[in-house]
Amino acid sequence: MHILTRPILEINLNNLLDNYRMLAALAAPAVPAAVVKDDAYGLGAAVVAKLLYQKAGCRTFFVAHAPEGQKFAGETPEAQIYVLQGIGEDSLACFANTPRLIPVISCPQMLEFWKQSGLGGRKPAIQIETGLNRLGFREDELAALSDDDRRLFGLVMSHLACGDEKDHFMNAHQIENFERLKQTYFAGLLASLSASDGVFLGGRFHQNMVRLGAAMYGINTAPYRQNQMKNVISVMAPVLQIARLPKGDFVGYSATYRASSERKIAIVSIGYGDGLPRSLSNVGKVFFKTGGKLSEARIIGRVSMDNVICDVTGISELAVGDTAYLAADFYTPDDVARDAGTIAYELISRLGKNTRFDRRYIGL
Repeated sequence: MHILTRPILEINLNNLLDNYRMLAALAAPAVPAAVVKDDAYGLGAAVVAKLLYQKAGCRTFFVAHAPEGQKFAGETPEAQIYVLQGIGEDSLACFANTPRLIPVISCPQMLEFWKQSGLGGRKPAIQIETGLNRLGFREDELAALSDDDRRLFGLVMSHLACGDEKDHFMNAHQIENFERLKQTYFAGLLASLSASDGVFLGGRFHQNMVRLGAAMYGINTAPYRQNQMKNVISVMAPVLQIARLPKGDFVGYSATYRASSERKIAIVSIGYGDGLPRSLSNVGKVFFKTGGKLSEARIIGRVSMDNVICDVTGISELAVGDTAYLAADFYTPDDVARDAGTIAYELISRLGKNTRFDRRYIGL
């Protein structure tokens, strides 16, 4: 008998590579940089960075924190690795030991720290505020920079607040701000405004460099149009038990589901301890491939730490050990996130970093 007990996270490297190449082509001639922060959204930064470096010629990467970039710097020996959260005392040694790490400086205090660090041989990026009101120099702070300060930088960048909404007024507002501030304070400097969503807004938003992240991992960052990205991750888990649920019986913690008629249930080995959102309780979907067809089953009761319970009454030929699909090409992370009331960014980050999965890379 074939029995497994652990959930499986499958990462399709061919699809990830195809997504990167498609986005790079859309953004050409802008430089396509790969965002591999948060361990490549949980999918393995060392694997993803090495893949893009060797197979797609990617030579520019973005991470959130310096130790993230330091971990794969050896696999990408000619690449520049920008650090979005910048530099501080807690990351100084990383920058000192890895000269290809480049801090993104977002405030005057961090600029002073950088100048006092004694680290040379690289030009940091400067983040400027254009409307998101997150990290970045405000205009009065830009105006206070000396000419020598401005010459320190090799890249000026900002970030769109509403790039996933093509006609949102903030897009025009931000690009006008960005171009005005760039021309006023950093004329001639390389510029980057857009992440994945901005790639679909057209050439003016591409500037000199685009930062490819979520869309590269299959997420639909332009929901006003059909997703052009290939799905990258699949989440599967084995059926541990199949049981009869009598009419009137309750299911799961807090007894949130009661059977209105006799049902057949399957207990599947995945739960919120694996990163599956608890908000899928009584609303989520699970799919099975049995009898030569794809069948949908509803999650009933609460999602628990290690298991979900599914109503499989109408699914014949289902057996212990069979595979349940929680995310796949036919039910993507965007679909799962929609049902869970969250976004696919959060979902794959939570799933990807979980160590309980049997992680499998396929392709290439």
